[in-house]
Amino acid sequence: MVEDVELNRLYWHSRRGMLELDVLLVPFVREVYATLNDVDRECYRKLLECEDQDMFGWFMERSESEDPELQRMVRMILDRVQPK
Repeated sequence: MVEDVELNRLYWHSRRGMLELDVLLVPFVREVYATLNDVDRECYRKLLECEDQDMFGWFMERSESEDPELQRMVRMILDRVQPK
């Protein structure tokens, strides 16, 4: 199980101050992060290190990350709110 301290830290790092990102990242970290495997957890933490403007473009599907693993994580987060 994910440590409460880690989840709390990730929760605050997921709050970006940009509504479009907050509505995607905060629920994801609260509801999904604990169920991820170690590889996906590391990928999510890597995603949080990215610039807000880059993430905004990826989540609005205006561009894609050059890193296929980051793009996979973006897709995983989007698929939660945009079921096919």
